[in-house]
Amino acid sequence: MLPVAPPSGGPGMESVPQLIAATAHTLPEQRHALERARSFAEPLIGGECLDSGENTLAHADAVATILKSIGGSEAMQAASYLVHACEHLNKPQEVIAKAFGDNFATLAVETTQLMRVQYQTRMAQAAGQQVDDVAAQTETVRKMLLAFSRDLRVVMLRLASRLQTLRYYAASKKPVPPALARESLHVFAPLANRLGIWQIKWEMEDLSFRFLEPDTYREVARLLDEKRTEREVNMAQLRERVESQLRAQSISATVTGRPKHIYSIVKKMRGKSLNFDQVFDVRALRVIVPSVKDCYSALSWVHSRFTPLVEEFDDYIAKPKPNGYQSLHTIVRDDSGRPVEIQIRTQAMHDHAEHGVAAHWAYKEAGSKGYAGVTAGGDYDSKIAVLRQLLAWERDLAGAPQHAGLFDDRIYVLTPNAAIVELPKGSTPVDFAYTVHTSVGHRCRGARIDGVMVPLNTPLQNGQTVEVTTAKEGGPSRDWLNTELGYLGSHRARAKVRAWFNAQQQHETIARGREAVEKLLQREGKTAMRLEDLASQLGFKSADALFEVVGKDEFSLRNIENLLRPPEPSLPPDDFLLLKKSRNTGSTPKGGVLVVGVESLMTQLAKCCKPAPPDDIRGFVTRGKGVSIHRADCSNFREMAARSAERVIDVEWGVPKGAVGSVYPVDVAIEAADRQGLLRDISEVFAKEKMNVIGVQTQSVKGTAWMTFTVEVADSGRLNKVLGTVASVAGVRSARRR
Repeated sequence: MLPVAPPSGGPGMESVPQLIAATAHTLPEQRHALERARSFAEPLIGGECLDSGENTLAHADAVATILKSIGGSEAMQAASYLVHACEHLNKPQEVIAKAFGDNFATLAVETTQLMRVQYQTRMAQAAGQQVDDVAAQTETVRKMLLAFSRDLRVVMLRLASRLQTLRYYAASKKPVPPALARESLHVFAPLANRLGIWQIKWEMEDLSFRFLEPDTYREVARLLDEKRTEREVNMAQLRERVESQLRAQSISATVTGRPKHIYSIVKKMRGKSLNFDQVFDVRALRVIVPSVKDCYSALSWVHSRFTPLVEEFDDYIAKPKPNGYQSLHTIVRDDSGRPVEIQIRTQAMHDHAEHGVAAHWAYKEAGSKGYAGVTAGGDYDSKIAVLRQLLAWERDLAGAPQHAGLFDDRIYVLTPNAAIVELPKGSTPVDFAYTVHTSVGHRCRGARIDGVMVPLNTPLQNGQTVEVTTAKEGGPSRDWLNTELGYLGSHRARAKVRAWFNAQQQHETIARGREAVEKLLQREGKTAMRLEDLASQLGFKSADALFEVVGKDEFSLRNIENLLRPPEPSLPPDDFLLLKKSRNTGSTPKGGVLVVGVESLMTQLAKCCKPAPPDDIRGFVTRGKGVSIHRADCSNFREMAARSAERVIDVEWGVPKGAVGSVYPVDVAIEAADRQGLLRDISEVFAKEKMNVIGVQTQSVKGTAWMTFTVEVADSGRLNKVLGTVASVAGVRSARRR
């Protein structure tokens, strides 16, 4: 929570020098740090309120109390006041260091910075400014919390402060911002769980769930309350019986009931699809014994007196949880057959379960190895083992393998709308721009960090707000790829810059190829020909694909010349409808095409478009070779007709006697992902459909195969069905008639 402005006439900056003077003579290591910190902060925050409406000083008092309850030192409790005082200081690091020492100053400033970032993020989500989905943004908040948490005290201060904020909303019955409740449930409670601070985890979960799903919360609370009296009587009798009989076995046991946490009950009901009556741990006892040996002795007695559910037994003493939690968990049925959960642990294990890592600050007598391998001796802020728990928490959340330097290789900055952006350490505003959007990166021309203009190669730090200015158009500078100049710190941004320059080179290659093709068309008098049609006839996906291979000298212009000037076949008049390789040579009758109004005129099918019944056809009178028959949509025919309209004549398909076996060659263009066996699979389709393949042309460029099949058909209408079958062959992207 961030403070709002103090009321008019309240304490202000003029009191800070006096406060420093009053406290500077006392070294930070001396006693009474808590009283001094409160006295320092009270004139600054005593008359202001947080945005929740809670008085800031009262909030700090409550946070200090929470920290004390979980074993936090007096120094940490003192920091809860200095954090809020930072908001009123022009140079908080310098001022607090002078009054309390560098240690306090760093803690207060880092915690304040983290509070501000989280506050801005929640406000942005509430205002609908967040472009990322909620789950992804929540994950980033978790990572950001870790990035700010090199000092474990920052984590503890944030946990205690958030718990107090939830308590305040619950007590005041004010509406809770959903973003705050979600962040508490999905970020702070799991963090408390990882650190083993169950006392904070359970309370934070229940309060957050109460705010997010009030109806479900009330329903489960009602179910718990309905038979509460009867259950408490039964559990009291069972507790007394277990405690007295264990003592009779010379086991000094303290047996208590375990609190019922509504959120954990709901999670179990939903996760295992259970009814309320099927949840085992509604009835639960906790047994505290002096030693580990007594734990197993007590377990043996419990299993001998009650019927255990073997599949529900867990030994967390032999195999502790990752956060160091140790206990024996078993579920048994009492004399009435009702399930009862029993937890058995030592006092030290219980302290760790309740307060987690904080317990080690209060129990120095645990020795050098402490509980579950966490060092108890020495100052709490140097416990590397505890920081490893934070690392493990991050691995739990992200599912990432363990690796060194997790804190050191990432930073988290903000957009002007308070969206969190994760970057590699050493990133610059240019890296930030490319992370926001590739186009923003290409056009990035300037940057502000926390409102101040900076060079584009300025390294970014955690928690900074970054804003970039862009040009309307343009691209990156080649200087950005010079590692010595330090413009780019991320491999991702560097790859995008290289891709832009590669694309520019491709554009130049395509332009060079286009120029060569267009000059050829001019020489051949084919300037009216559509470039896309030309590329398609050559087996390319697009005109640019043709231009690129021509520009790279990977495709000869002679191939285009051969297409534009195909050799005319010298076929006898009686056989002009047949091909030499046709399977029905000599059986096709003459006169498959009728020239309207003219008899016995020689006709031949044009090779450029290969018409076949029932295509719409047109005739063009050639010089010395009769009438060339084209499809009406043939681009070559349209070009010839535009030049010599007087030579166009009407033609139609005839049905001469004995024409049942006539076939016609047509071209089929296929585009597919190139692979082994592709040609065979497509050929098998034509074979199964009894279509004779009399010619194949293939070309593969960058993993894409373009194929042209010449097949014989009696009716082009049937070809569409066959092409549909070809399109279903693995890897085929398109199959169409040319």
